[in-house]
Amino acid sequence: MQKPRKRRKRFTKEFKLEAVRLLEQDERSATQIAIDLGIERGQLYKWQRALRAKGTEAAFRGPGALPLSERSEIERLKRELEQVKEERDILKKAAAYFAKHQS
Repeated sequence: MQKPRKRRKRFTKEFKLEAVRLLEQDERSATQIAIDLGIERGQLYKWQRALRAKGTEAAFRGPGALPLSERSEIERLKRELEQVKEERDILKKAAAYFAKHQS
C-alpha cells in the first residue's frame, strides 16, 4: 500500500510577508519562527530570497500568475482582436451587399 500523499499547504501573500518580516526583525531564531508558524525553516529563507529578488509587488503572486507586463500585453491583444473581428464582420456584410447588387 502506498502512503497517502501530503497536500501542499498554501499560504497567503500577507502570511509570507509577515513571516519574512519576523525572520528579519524578530529576535527569535529562524528555526523557532518556523516552528511557531508551522512551516519549514528552509521555506522562510526561500520566501526571503523571493521577496528580495522581486520586491513586495511582484513576489508571491500565486500559482501560475502572469507578470504584470504580460497581463497588460494580453489585455491589449484581446482588445485588438475584438476590433479586428468587428472590422471583419463589417467587411463581410459589405462584400455580400455589393455582390448582391452588382448583378
